[in-house]
Amino acid sequence: MPNYLNGRFILTIFIMLCLISVVFYISITNGSFDISVSNVIRTILRINPNEDYDLVIFDFRLPRIVIAGLVGLGFGMAGAVIQGVTRNGLADPGILGINAGAGAAIVAFMFFFQGNMNGTDLLSIMMQPIFGLVGGLLAAAIIFLFAWKNGKLDPQRLILTGIAIGSGFGAFSLYLSLKMKASDFEMATVWISGTIYNANWYYSLSMLPWLIIFIPIIYKKAYSLDLLQLEETSLKSLGMAVEREKSWLLISAVAIVSACVSVSGSIGFVGLMAPHIARRLIGLKHRYILPVSGLLGVLLVMASDFVAKTVFAPAELPVGIVISLIGVPYFLYLLVKTKA
Repeated sequence: MPNYLNGRFILTIFIMLCLISVVFYISITNGSFDISVSNVIRTILRINPNEDYDLVIFDFRLPRIVIAGLVGLGFGMAGAVIQGVTRNGLADPGILGINAGAGAAIVAFMFFFQGNMNGTDLLSIMMQPIFGLVGGLLAAAIIFLFAWKNGKLDPQRLILTGIAIGSGFGAFSLYLSLKMKASDFEMATVWISGTIYNANWYYSLSMLPWLIIFIPIIYKKAYSLDLLQLEETSLKSLGMAVEREKSWLLISAVAIVSACVSVSGSIGFVGLMAPHIARRLIGLKHRYILPVSGLLGVLLVMASDFVAKTVFAPAELPVGIVISLIGVPYFLYLLVKTKA
């Protein structure tokens, strides 16, 4: 059985990487300005560089593809952690209110400072993701404060608190956005819906430290996630520090989600769908679920972003809306299946 699982896992990873490569190829060569594969390779390898190709590939397409991949990876793995800790297959990073907290901070930034931060220096570009990150972490701190009871982190209390806090931050975002000028309101609405149209290399770099630090921590604790599916009494008899493990896992997931939302807006359903599909593909062991969930998230966000920017070109949909068109029916399917 272990050899069978390992072979199935390797095959699944290989197929995922092939599909991601196909989406990468389509995304970088197609759009309002089509580029052949040979010209893409020449541009990247700096063979007879062309200014037009440099602009399209390095300034527009590659940063967007990279951020879509990083955001998908983060949401996919964080969703697997949150579902594992709460033992709730319908849990999603957005349900904890992290997305709403980061979104409220970004809307506040747009309302108070957007007009004063029009420069092209590093600080001006990074202020928006910094605000989003702070907002997400603040929401998480409030949620943890209310979810902690009698020295324990109650999973059900965590979800209910997250829904309540998320609704509060959502109402705050709506209030501020309604007081904005029409142009700023449109920008805020698009961002809250989930978008990566303003991707740049600085945003990619702002996410990397969080992913590099916390993804290895999560993967190292994959066995703990397996054990957390057991009853509390069984875990205590095994000598596991349950609350400490839950806290580390959730803090890591929250940090990753906050970093993703800070550059992409509130993209939902990735953290819901990716772990479910991963469990169907390779079983219940989290050392397999986590990487497959991450790659499924990469594939989903990259493909959805390509659809969002091309289907109605030159107009562009927020990527969050495209994913929701897939995610809402899938969520209803899971809900019906759970009741059955």
